[in-house]
Amino acid sequence: MRRSTPNCSFVAQEQRRLLAALDVLDVAAVARFLEEFVTSERRARLRGVIATRLDAVTVAMDAPHDPHNGAAVLRSCDAFGLQRLHIIERAEPFLVSNTVSRGSERWVDVHTHPSAEAAIAALRASGHELVATHPDGELTPRDLSSIPRLALVLGNERDGIRPDLAAACARAVRVPMRGFAESLNVSVTAAILLEHATNGRPGDLPEPYQVRLYARALVLTVPHAAEILAARGMHLPLPLGGPPPPPTHPRGPKPRRPPALPAQEERSAGAPQEPDGG
Repeated sequence: MRRSTPNCSFVAQEQRRLLAALDVLDVAAVARFLEEFVTSERRARLRGVIATRLDAVTVAMDAPHDPHNGAAVLRSCDAFGLQRLHIIERAEPFLVSNTVSRGSERWVDVHTHPSAEAAIAALRASGHELVATHPDGELTPRDLSSIPRLALVLGNERDGIRPDLAAACARAVRVPMRGFAESLNVSVTAAILLEHATNGRPGDLPEPYQVRLYARALVLTVPHAAEILAARGMHLPLPLGGPPPPPTHPRGPKPRRPPALPAQEERSAGAPQEPDGG
């Protein structure tokens, strides 16, 4: 996928706008006002997912170029409960395919860094061990769950992990393979390793951050949230008050399905038949 592909966005920049707006508001009050507009089941679902989110495991991706791969890694981070994704942008800002990410940028904090040096400093300050992905790594996927605070380092499609970032990784992990292929797509590698890295870990976000994340989830999912809050004197930048628009189809509209055949014609056309019940 090229970076000129339609329906892509610079998700980190858009996310920062919302988080900056929430930082000046009373997030507990935001949550209290907005949760009136969702069902008790929805409130329980949001709180339950947030309670399992992880700070102990994160991903650092080195200069992703393909918006499809970046979006797929972001989506895997969300699926396995990671709260943060670190991106070393270098020369290119982080661009994501909205069709692939499926809204995961709403739930995962995307931290961008201009250089490997800046990312390494941030990850070490938060106590994470940087572990590179490499075909000859000494660690197996199962070893990752025993690392107390893990930053899984992924390379990009063209250059892998650059030397300045690789030098900060004391250990590396491999994905065992038995076929002729020597490597996997970076997003597939991420999904396999994150399943092992997060297995058995309890959620570890501090309670104040869980409240903030709950308020953010309500802002992004309650229709007309910005208008509801504005009526109570709490102002958010528009159009951040609801779910994102549905993805477009750059290759044109989907073809219409042909009309259904009458039952007799369908049988004569060779359609498979379901056995009669009884």
